[in-house]
Amino acid sequence: MVEPSGDFVLVLSCPDRPGIVHEVSGFLAKREGNILESQQFGDPVTGRFFMRIDFEIPGPAYADELRVEFAPVAAKFGMDYEMWTAAAPYRTLIMVSKHLHCLNDLLFRYSTGTLQIEIPAVVSNHPDAQKLCDVYGIEFHHIPVTPDNKADAEARLLSLVEEHGVHVVVLARYMQVLSDELCRAMAGRIINIHHSFLPSFKGAKPYHQAYERGVKLVGATAHYVTADLDEGPIIEQDIVRVDHSYNQEHLVAAGRDVEAQVLSRAVRWHSESRVLLNGDRTVVFR
Repeated sequence: MVEPSGDFVLVLSCPDRPGIVHEVSGFLAKREGNILESQQFGDPVTGRFFMRIDFEIPGPAYADELRVEFAPVAAKFGMDYEMWTAAAPYRTLIMVSKHLHCLNDLLFRYSTGTLQIEIPAVVSNHPDAQKLCDVYGIEFHHIPVTPDNKADAEARLLSLVEEHGVHVVVLARYMQVLSDELCRAMAGRIINIHHSFLPSFKGAKPYHQAYERGVKLVGATAHYVTADLDEGPIIEQDIVRVDHSYNQEHLVAAGRDVEAQVLSRAVRWHSESRVLLNGDRTVVFR
């Protein structure tokens, strides 16, 4: 059962025009709202306005009733918006294959309360993550994927998403390409992590390819998944400098570290409603 709260987060985007902040402020004033944090951005290229407000109101209330009260303002400006209890955790299903460093990092941060998420289940096309999930008491589902059963495997995934009321799916080094149909069905709700180098290396053993080219930067990119492989809107990126003393194993270790850090930041910002889609790009209110 949803508990009433006094602290809420409102995020919105709409065509930019005068009066938006005034109307939103008026809505808060009617509720005697106190703004705890406010960020906004007007994109001169797309002509859209983005805003995130963390506010508190006296006495407990429900997000559902506040959405009803805010609906006329949203309709007036053609807003896409969400309003949540500030502390409400995002229900997060994690998918992984054999590389477990990102999964381990997310599970640890979840267990220490540093991510505003709940993890009802982990799904993998290999059994390797079973023991790690058992340590954290997380439900584990082994769903093998082959060319012949891919549609059935994705149907099982969607049934788990519905069964557990999942808000976001995180691909924590899940080494399977999702179908276009699944990407469209969950647009803006699947986050992926992948290595990114200068130059870029694809295929098997990218870190070993990077070693052969003598790279000086190892990086990672977290992005939303779209039908265009690894080309979805970017949420976060980071790099770490390396040099000639790094062998293949050192590069792999450096890559694992930066991948885990970038993915955890992307999940944290998404779960705190700090990421808004802006076409093929994102607005991130950090």
